[in-house]
Amino acid sequence: MIESVGTPGLWAGFVVFVLVMLALDLGVFNRKDHVVSTREALRWTAVWIGLALAFDGLVWWRFGSGPAIEFLTGYLIEKSLSVDNLFVFVIIFGTFAIPAAYQHRVLFWGILTALVLRALMIVGGSALLARFHWLIYVFGAFLLATGVRLFFHKGEEHHHPERSWAFQVLRKVIPSTHRMEGHAFFLREAGRLVATPLFLALALIEISDVVFALDSIPAIFGVTLDPFIVFTSNIFAIMGLRSLYFAVAQLLNRFEYLSAGLAAVLVFIGAKMLASRWVHVHALVSLAVVVALLGGAVIFSLVKTRRAGAPAAARASSGT
Repeated sequence: MIESVGTPGLWAGFVVFVLVMLALDLGVFNRKDHVVSTREALRWTAVWIGLALAFDGLVWWRFGSGPAIEFLTGYLIEKSLSVDNLFVFVIIFGTFAIPAAYQHRVLFWGILTALVLRALMIVGGSALLARFHWLIYVFGAFLLATGVRLFFHKGEEHHHPERSWAFQVLRKVIPSTHRMEGHAFFLREAGRLVATPLFLALALIEISDVVFALDSIPAIFGVTLDPFIVFTSNIFAIMGLRSLYFAVAQLLNRFEYLSAGLAAVLVFIGAKMLASRWVHVHALVSLAVVVALLGGAVIFSLVKTRRAGAPAAARASSGT
């Protein structure tokens, strides 16, 4: 049986906290459709990171350094893997020409549904691992293979979710229209209910999240088997994803080496899971490796794109 630091009271309290934050988000702070400014997005990104770190501090105070380090490692992994989701958001909104003022609402409902799907996947994964511990090796092999594939293909196959068979089936089953009326997901045309581009964009976001969850959730199980730590670290990372999108959407092309860094993290976690029977890797070591790989990938990306941009800027200023 898998031990967990999460009591029924802690689970209930965390779920209530998430629901309250979601209600404040759409019902108070973003009740009216508007274009989210970079300053507003950065402010909310800082708020969500601060809340995650504060929660991690509470875990440390209540349960010790082990669970706290596991939470932080899982949070960093999920947050980094979610960056690929941001690329997909850009493509989806561009494909369906979603106005900037309505993008936040689409992401809100997309991430709300993602929270439910992630919860079900985490509960199911925990139950399976508790009954069939050998599945840890299956997850490890899957992550190892995913990391190798990501390194050589750089995740390009994930960046066209509109070509997926699931979306093609959905579009055939649900009548749709190219017309939009405000932030409505459905309209009536000729007496029948049809989906607007906002709903199609939402459906694509849900499909892409399921695909990414197949990588991220096994990766966090490679850090800890505690379902409460897995769930809370996953949810905190997802809750801050909308604000992160609006904060860094214009900078995504600068993260050239992030895919390589993520691939290395998946390979490391996969190898750790495969060797878990014979080799125990301390949680602090896992955290250090994850930080080093992801931090190095981001730094190298920013340095390279800055150097590449300098000659281009010099040519532009000289008029050549």
